Amino acid sequence: MRTLATALLAALAATPALAAPPPALDMETIMADPDWIGQAVEDPYWSMDGSQVYYSLKRDGSPVRDLYRVPAAGGAGVKLDPAAVAAADGTKLVFDREHRHAAFIRHGDVFLRDLGNGSTVQVTRSAKSETSPRFSADGRLLTWRAGDDWFAYATSGGPAWQAAVVEAKDDPKNEKSSDLQDQQQALFSTLRGLKADEKALKADADALAAADPGHAPQAFYLGKDVAIVDTSLSPDGRYMLVVTKAKDADAGKIADLTHYVTDSGYAEAESTRSYVGRNDPVPQALKLIDLRGHAVYNLDTASLPGIHDDPLAAIRAKTVAALRKEGKDDRADALAAPKTRPVIVNAEYSPGIVWSDDGHAVAVQLTSVDSKDRWIATVDFDHHALVSQHRLSDKAWINWDNNDFGWLRDGRTLWYLSEETGYSHLYTRAPGGKASALTSGRFEVDHPVLSADGKTFYVRSNQVAPYSYDVYKVAVGGGALARVTNYESLDDFALSPDDRQLAVLHSSPYVPSQLSTISVDGGSPRELTNTVKPGFAAHPWIAPKIVQVPSTHGAGVVYAKFYGPADAAQAASRPAVIFVHGAGYLQNVHLSYPSYFREQMFHNLLVQRGYVVLDMDYRASKGYGRDWRTAIYRNMGHPELEDLLDGKAWLVKNQGVDPKRVGIYGGSYGGFMTLMALLRAPGEFAAGAALRPVTDWTSYNHEYTAAILNDPQLDPEAYATSSPIQYADKLQDALLIEHGLIDDNVLASDSIRLYQRFIELHKKNFWMSLYPMERHGFVHPDSWHDEYRRIDELFHDKLGQ
Repeated sequence: MRTLATALLAALAATPALAAPPPALDMETIMADPDWIGQAVEDPYWSMDGSQVYYSLKRDGSPVRDLYRVPAAGGAGVKLDPAAVAAADGTKLVFDREHRHAAFIRHGDVFLRDLGNGSTVQVTRSAKSETSPRFSADGRLLTWRAGDDWFAYATSGGPAWQAAVVEAKDDPKNEKSSDLQDQQQALFSTLRGLKADEKALKADADALAAADPGHAPQAFYLGKDVAIVDTSLSPDGRYMLVVTKAKDADAGKIADLTHYVTDSGYAEAESTRSYVGRNDPVPQALKLIDLRGHAVYNLDTASLPGIHDDPLAAIRAKTVAALRKEGKDDRADALAAPKTRPVIVNAEYSPGIVWSDDGHAVAVQLTSVDSKDRWIATVDFDHHALVSQHRLSDKAWINWDNNDFGWLRDGRTLWYLSEETGYSHLYTRAPGGKASALTSGRFEVDHPVLSADGKTFYVRSNQVAPYSYDVYKVAVGGGALARVTNYESLDDFALSPDDRQLAVLHSSPYVPSQLSTISVDGGSPRELTNTVKPGFAAHPWIAPKIVQVPSTHGAGVVYAKFYGPADAAQAASRPAVIFVHGAGYLQNVHLSYPSYFREQMFHNLLVQRGYVVLDMDYRASKGYGRDWRTAIYRNMGHPELEDLLDGKAWLVKNQGVDPKRVGIYGGSYGGFMTLMALLRAPGEFAAGAALRPVTDWTSYNHEYTAAILNDPQLDPEAYATSSPIQYADKLQDALLIEHGLIDDNVLASDSIRLYQRFIELHKKNFWMSLYPMERHGFVHPDSWHDEYRRIDELFHDKLGQ
């Protein structure tokens, strides 16, 4: 199938025979502001009637996003002026069950449309941003949230009201008097009279409020020792779930960074975060509030299966024994296993609480603080208790992604994603029943969307190949996984309100996300946008070739992208560069537009300069299943290095690359791996550039690091094994370190500490470049240019090209 992306690539390659050759690439061009490339289409959503698709485009030379509208059947997109934006259909579109009403969010406010007569009512007009609109099962009630507060509105009309008032403080009615107050009351009759009058007025006000349905609801007081983390209201307004944690819990010492280039002219400090093991996630608790009965119940997690286990028992015993042998009994005592493992509601990458459409059931996803277990539990409203419906355990760690879950339209059957077979797949389960796998195989499924009629799931999957993503559909009752799109480079999708079409974002290696629509039954898509600018499209970019690098360490094959000259014979004897993507758990070997689009242009420049380039999805990368992801557990930098060395061997064997002229570079996790490559395999790489690298995992954050390496106090061996600074004495090859000074993700102190270590070890051949106005992801073209100019010069000097 010929799509816009393939047509554009074909156009890139098709140049008239007599046309002048395109200008050579240069650093100024590829590291310029990316507006010259053309903007990616962002955040598409359907109009209420399904005839139009809205989307956003970044404005050239500005961070402002403009709203556009395009006919779903095809035609030119139109940029909406402020008046048209004010009248446009909004986001978060929801319908009641009978399709009598629809609600949406526009400029942070809630709007209600009567689908019978087409009239629209603005329900809210506030400075707060409202979210999460939802109808009750009978369609009579519309609810939404603003912050942690929930509001309701009768679709028949009338004022909106706050559905519940929940306060993290003590109930004033239970306030205890002090000894001094008792003495004052005993001594002075006037004070006693004032107190009695106050009580009488309060009692009268409470009685009037209780008898008046138009009055604000009575407040619920959860106690002054807790903080509210999240709230969730049932669609019928009957119940609320509240997630709490201990108030003012100690988060550990916070690291600071310094801004040296400021408006004030003075150096200014900024607080960032604490280190792993110094800020364990504060345990959370769940409360069920019966709004009708005005009662609060604690939902105890102690009944969750496996909650009393200690999955770290063996590591704990080894560390405790070592500490006691050293006479550090206080530290050993602090490592005692909890009787009941603490949990948090897993809401960072997926909903933590999901209600059924009728509000008669609710499911909660909880994760153990040690990251070894994930539970999906329902709530027994009659007994005020959690009931576990699914437990997923992992000896390494539960994946951050692919934890979506929800309810089928029957309001009884759960659906969820799980890695229990080693790959992310979709399941359904009636409470108390047996789970049914809707998808299975050695591939991944994510982004499940249930159709409005409740009959079909639409998912994104790489069933064809790890690097190839498209939309598939499967019946809720099971059956074959049917392919809907054939892009092999699908980025995202949205289902139309009538369940008949998909709005699809797709891309290709040199075409940022574009918009199309397609029938849910497949067929030819209708391409709606083309935002790539002629100057970028005219260049004959190198199409990356996806190759399979054989693993010599039992990992099967490692997928990679290879950039080389059009004439494969010219690759022989060239120097090579291996690029290492960041994040660890990220996939860069795919057919879509890469996050590393500047690096991809740099790879084209390197080929123009006489190199070949290999970009690998080493172990820990996303898209290859659980075992690939967790291969680095307690051992970061080791399996990945094996894969990178196999990549080098593949270049030597298959491309005739000179093994003594291979460089390596990458940022963030890629910078960490560049350090591990130079320090753990000295002599293998002639030079390396480590950008914003982690050099010591004890300095990184808790959420990411503790999942992979456990707490440093509990598992110091994992940190020593995995931290480049522990191998600093092995440095012998040329190393360039580059870091943003106001990086609040990987702090610049990581690079500076390693630099000091090299100084003390009397090492040579290492350099550092710091960027005073850059955070983790560089944003200023001048910094990008300087950063990559230095990398280019390093490879030129050390690889002899």
